[in-house]
Formats: sequence, C-alpha cells, structure tokens
Amino acid sequence: MHKNIIISFLFLFSTVLTAQKEVELNCLQLNDKAMLVYQTNPDLALQILQKAAIKATQTNNSELIGITQNNFAILLRMKGEFLESKRLSNSVVSIVSGSLTKATIYNNIGACDRSLGLYYQSIKYYLKALKIYENLKDFKRQATVNNNIGMVFSALEQFDKAKIYYKKALKTFIQIDDKKGLSESYNNFAIALANQDSLQKSMLFFKKSLKIEEKLKDQKGIAESLNNVGEVHYYLGVTDSALFYYQKSAEIERLLKNFAGASESYNNIAQVYLELKQFPKAKKFIDSAYNHSQKSKVVQVVLTSLDNYKTYYENTGNFSAANKKIKEYYILKDSIQKIAKVKDINELETKYQTEKKEKLLLQKEAEAKQKNFLLLGVSAVAFFITLIAFLIYRQQKLKNQQQEQEFQLKTAISKIETQSKLQEQRLTISRDLHDNIGSQLTFIISSVDNVKYAFDIQNEKLDSKLSNISSFAKDTIVELRDTIWAMNNESISFEDLRMRMLNFIEKAQNSQENIDFNIDMDSTLNQYKWSSVAGMNIYRTIQEAINNALKYSKASLISIAVKEQVDQIQISIHDNGIGFDMENTSYGNGIANMKKRIEDNEGVFSIMAAQNQGTTITIQLKKEDNII
Repeated sequence: MHKNIIISFLFLFSTVLTAQKEVELNCLQLNDKAMLVYQTNPDLALQILQKAAIKATQTNNSELIGITQNNFAILLRMKGEFLESKRLSNSVVSIVSGSLTKATIYNNIGACDRSLGLYYQSIKYYLKALKIYENLKDFKRQATVNNNIGMVFSALEQFDKAKIYYKKALKTFIQIDDKKGLSESYNNFAIALANQDSLQKSMLFFKKSLKIEEKLKDQKGIAESLNNVGEVHYYLGVTDSALFYYQKSAEIERLLKNFAGASESYNNIAQVYLELKQFPKAKKFIDSAYNHSQKSKVVQVVLTSLDNYKTYYENTGNFSAANKKIKEYYILKDSIQKIAKVKDINELETKYQTEKKEKLLLQKEAEAKQKNFLLLGVSAVAFFITLIAFLIYRQQKLKNQQQEQEFQLKTAISKIETQSKLQEQRLTISRDLHDNIGSQLTFIISSVDNVKYAFDIQNEKLDSKLSNISSFAKDTIVELRDTIWAMNNESISFEDLRMRMLNFIEKAQNSQENIDFNIDMDSTLNQYKWSSVAGMNIYRTIQEAINNALKYSKASLISIAVKEQVDQIQISIHDNGIGFDMENTSYGNGIANMKKRIEDNEGVFSIMAAQNQGTTITIQLKKEDNII
C-alpha cells in the first residue's frame, strides 16, 4: 500500500516537473521569436512578449521573468521610450543570475543612457556587457557592444576613436556574416566619416547600409539609412534630394511610432526649409520635432530643435525669442558636457583595455597569492616553515611593489606620448590652416586687387563691394594668424598677450588717426601664463571691445587698463564716445560672444554705458581659475 502511494507521488511529481519544463521552454521560444521580429514588426513582437510574460509568471522562474521584462525594455527603447526602457531593465537586473541575461540588460541600459546623453554611465554599462561577452566568447554580441561604444565616442566627437570600435565590429560581422550588424556598423562608420568631411566616402557606406536594410525589410533600419543618405545630400547642397530622403524616413518613423527617429527627420526637413527661406514650413516641422523630442528625451534631438528655433526666430526678426532659445540651448548643452565627463569616459575605457591586457598576469598573481596563503596556513606547524613562508611573502610583496611602480611609469610615459601626439596634431592643423586657408585668402585679395586695377570700374557700389571683400579677407588673415599663434602654444604668457594687444592697437591707431589710445598695464603680470584657449578668449574679447569702440562710439580716446588685484586680474576698456541707452538697446552677437568667452574662463563680464557718457567694459578673472 505504502509502495503504491510512493510510486503515485513520484509519478505526479514527475508529471508536474515535466509540465513546468514545457512551460519554461515555451516561454523561451516565445522570447526568441519576439526578438527575431521586433525590428521589422514591433507590434507583433509586443503581442508575442505579452504571451511570454504570462508563461514566465506561471513558472515563477525569476530568470525567465527577467529575460522577458528586459526584452520588453528593448522594444520600448526601439520605439524611443528610453526612460521607461531603462527603468524596466534596472528593475530586473538584481533578480537574474545568468551572465548572458545580465550582459543583455547592461547593454540595453547602456544604449538608453547613450540616447539620454549620459555618456559616462553608458560606457560603464557597455564595458560591463563586453566583459561578459568576451568571457563567453560570444563574438556577435561582442561586435554589437563594440559598435555601441563607437557610437558613444561619435557623440563625444572623438571620431577617430569611434572608428576603431566600428572597424572591430565590422570585422566580426563580416566573419560571421551578420547582415543586420554589418548594416548598423556601415551606418555608424559613415556618420563618423561625414563628420570628418569625407562626404563621398560616407555616402558609399550609407548606401551599403540602406541596401542591406531593404533586403532585410527592416523598416526602422530603412528609415535611419534614408535619413542619413538625406543628410549627405544636404551637405552636398542637393536640397531636393535631401528633402525626398528625409520625408521618406519621417513617414516610416511615424508609422513605427518612433518619436526619436521622427523628430530627427523633422529637424532635418526644417533645416532644409530654413535654408530655402520657406519659414512657415520650417516652423511647422520644428514644432513637430520639438514635441516629439520631448516624448523621447533624446538630448541631441532637443538641442537640434532649439538651434533650429534660434535660426527661425533670427530670420523672422524675433530676436528676443531667438535669444531665449540660445540660452536654452547652451544651458542644456553645458549640462550634458558636465555629465559627460569626457576625460573620465576615456580613463574608464583605457582602464578597461589595460585590465583586459593584463588579465592573464593578474590571474597568475592570484594563483601565486593563493599558494602563499596555503603555505602560511601549513607553516603554523613549525617555526622553520613559518620563517620560509614569511620570506616568500615578503619577496612577493616587493615584486608587487615593483610591478606597481613599473605600471605607474608606463602610465606616465603613455600620458607624455599622448600629449606629444596632441601637440603634433595641433602643429599639423596650424600648418594646414596657414598653407591652405591662408594662401587661398591671399589669392582672393590678389584677385580682387587685380580686378580693380585691370578694369576701369565706374560703378561706385561695385568698387566699394570689392574693397570690402579685400578688407574682409585681410582681416580674416589677421584672425587666422592669431588662431595659428594660439594653436602653436600650449600656454600664452601675459607678455605674449600684451605684445599681441599692442600690435593690434598700433594697427587700429594707424587706421583711425583721430582716436588716441591710453594703455596702462601692470608689469607684475608678466609672470603669469594662461592656457592657449583661455589666453585666446581674453585676447579676442579685448579685440572685440576695441573694435566696437572704433566702429560705433565716435570717441576721441580709448583707454585700456590691466590691473593685478589681491585674488583677481581686472581688465577695463573705456571710451569717451556717445555711449548708448542700456535699457532700450538689445545686445547683438558680439557682446554675447564676449560674455560667453569670459564666462568659459570662469570670469565675470560687465558693460556700463550711458548716453553721451561713453562706454566701459570690465573683465574680472580669478587667478586660481585662469592662471597656470
């Protein structure tokens, strides 16, 4: 009797266990099926995942629940709902135990953070996922994460570094014949090329990507590729073709309900209409792009929308609204740059690569430490063995210290090499500017002068226009030389800055004989130096202030004073001209640019003026924030 009961119980338990396994298997199959179709048919994928969620709940298997929830999150991300997608992935990361599932969750969180402009967090999660995929030797997913990391560096405008990761991904996708991965890598590689002004090459890769997406019938991929092909046409000046591709892309994104993709296409269409000066049409698409971007929260799209608003309001004469949009743009951009921490991101990525290269060495060291600990435990039996173990431990410690010192030395050498390469790049750029742009501007001046002397020009307006072109080109050469001067120096001393200012003032005085200059600079400032960027910002601000006084003040005297105070340096530019009414005058881009340059140096910019009482511009710079 008891035997029959036991047999019946075992049979029932076996039946329940088999049923459980079947439900789990069915849940996994549904998840796999959903992820096969989510890019081409998101609605069908959603229906399949809803069935999978029911199965996962029935099994009470936390791993299956985590997989299903994260697949829901991926689907939300593809539809542009990044905040909700990230929240959903974060909610299950602690309940799953499988390393592959965790890596998939990390990759999705990294992708959401990238779209939200949280680049440091994005790299951190991508590297977590990459480490797991490398341990599992999952080459396809490794390539996908490499492609994603490249997109982060593209967003940070580090295109050469981005291309390194894209090439890694391309190599793997070609080897495993993954068409979708290959398309995405072609697309991203083309974006990097386009940003480096290789438009014809980028068009080639964009079209390769579009051809693959059309074969795969992936509507989202087709929309992205169409939008990118449109961008190349736009930069090549073929606006009709650009509009055609943008509109086709927007139509597909709208049908897919992808807010992020649709808003990007709307922004691009708006830019074309702004260029064509069809402002009502441009406004309509800017509004659509901005409204969609508020739903998706993609920061780059929001920035583009704000920039388009600024251009629209400037062209329609609403400068107050344009100024408001400029402020919104820089507030958002500054907040992104502070969050992005480009230096920290590069350090994080470098640390990961170094850790990867030294992984084998660390494993050997761990094994050696384990043996040492075992030896110390055994050595408790006898003093002689304890003494030997102590000597071994001491020797190992010295070895570790030596290795740490060697590592620090290598890091220092690497840093020096990086700085040297940066300086070489700056010198190369400055030579290119001098040899190419400088020679072209000189040719323009020569050509204009030849036209004036070769033809007896009776038209005063034409003669004036040619003179203006020649004068503008000469001014541009001067500014170009100033820029090259700054690029060729890692730092700019006050003495360098003073000589540059005096040369500029001397030229200004020669051109305006009816204006006198009074210059008062503390000699104690000669000991100070600025970074090349900070020094150039200060010089450009002073230059702009003097130019404004020459053009508009009708002054007879311009005074420049540079004084050292307790904790700051104060620069003032005063003219005794006609001044202006500050309350009823809207400031132009010149004053806004001066203010922005000084604030970038953590300084304070102020302007005081009154009718017929002259104008005074004051710049205050903190020593500890500006001087190196």
